[in-house]
Amino acid sequence: MLRAFKDALLMLVALTVVTGVVYPLIVTGIAQGLFPTQANGSLIERDGKPVGSALIGQPFSDPKYFWSRASATSPMPYNAGASSGSNQGPLNPALADAVKGRIEALRAAEPDHKSAVPVDLVTASGSGLDPHISPAAAEYQVARVAKVRGIAPDKLRALVAEHTEGRQLGFLGEPRVNVLKLNLALDALRP
Repeated sequence: MLRAFKDALLMLVALTVVTGVVYPLIVTGIAQGLFPTQANGSLIERDGKPVGSALIGQPFSDPKYFWSRASATSPMPYNAGASSGSNQGPLNPALADAVKGRIEALRAAEPDHKSAVPVDLVTASGSGLDPHISPAAAEYQVARVAKVRGIAPDKLRALVAEHTEGRQLGFLGEPRVNVLKLNLALDALRP
């Protein structure tokens, strides 16, 4: 009995070292060697300081910026430690109320805008952390941002086009715009 316990304890220690130390070090070393930017969180820097990640959305509410997709994480929006969707189905009254409130907020920010609101501006992604919006969602916001900043709308459309990422591998997903990268470029733009 003592021998079986000793063997089991030895196996536990050996597997703990292999799976808890050796394997993570190997994987981390390979990731750092082959994909250092991604392994370190795909951080975006401005003036040598990190301002966010290309992979995690950030809230923008100032009218001079393009606004991100809604986030369903809690206790605060875009909480990377609590990635989740709202789990509310299309028939859930809470989802309908949230979407209605978001549409009203967009309409209040731009009362003259009469076109349909793109769905990604009023719904959260499955993770609640999506850093991208559709080109249509960016286009919807061009007039507001142009007016507040005093920039020609065509100049903003060109900036949006420049920051529109195509489908991955040419066929996966949809074209998208990283809101943080777009807003950083917007801050660097001169009217």
